[in-house]
Amino acid sequence: MSTTSEEIPQLLKNLRLHKMAATLEAELAAARKSSPSYSDFLARLLRAEWLDQQERKLQARIKRADFPEIWTLESFPFKNQPGVSRRQMQELAELEFIPKAMNIVFIGPAGVGKTGLASGLLLKALQNGYRALFIQAQDLFEEMYASLADRASRKLVRHLTRIDVLLVDELSYLNLRPEQTNIFFKLMEERYRRKPTLITTNLEYDQWHQLLGNKDLTEALLSRLRHQCQTIRINGPSLREPQG
Repeated sequence: MSTTSEEIPQLLKNLRLHKMAATLEAELAAARKSSPSYSDFLARLLRAEWLDQQERKLQARIKRADFPEIWTLESFPFKNQPGVSRRQMQELAELEFIPKAMNIVFIGPAGVGKTGLASGLLLKALQNGYRALFIQAQDLFEEMYASLADRASRKLVRHLTRIDVLLVDELSYLNLRPEQTNIFFKLMEERYRRKPTLITTNLEYDQWHQLLGNKDLTEALLSRLRHQCQTIRINGPSLREPQG
């Protein structure tokens, strides 16, 4: 029969309390020296396990979010980009826009930091337990077109609608078919007043019909998108220094 000292680690592993199992011996050794109360000793083990589980869940959410590169608001070079208000971004980082389902659209030329700022907000959302997804506009519209072949468009829209915070990056001039425009409109209609969408683009709103093709549909889409929305226009220098 297993002794208690042999049984406890195995029970912890069976219960998938991996952090507790990994630190048990060290914690027992420390307890022999400091003689904490039973409740303090147990709380220490449970706290370490809880923090470890939260970190693993966060890393899983970050992986599912599919960032091409991890950006943080803390590392954003605000001093080099006078076109961005640090205070405004700090206020947005409080994430009040999420329960309000307020969209955020970053407009500006290439290299001014649109993707970095939007990604930083997305990371904040993930760190606070929200489900989030980063997707390039080109990839999104390709997925939408591919979904037509097996009649999975509705399934794709439902999936993207459930995402707490969706970031569509680099919405620019693309060769779109009317079916893609229709699916994108449906997605924005489903997310309207339910979930916030972040968009980065170099197009002013009056240029969107040149991308989406259908002017009436574009106006209807923008009506929903801008109803509850913060538009951040970045007029500043490029942050991409020449490499040679």
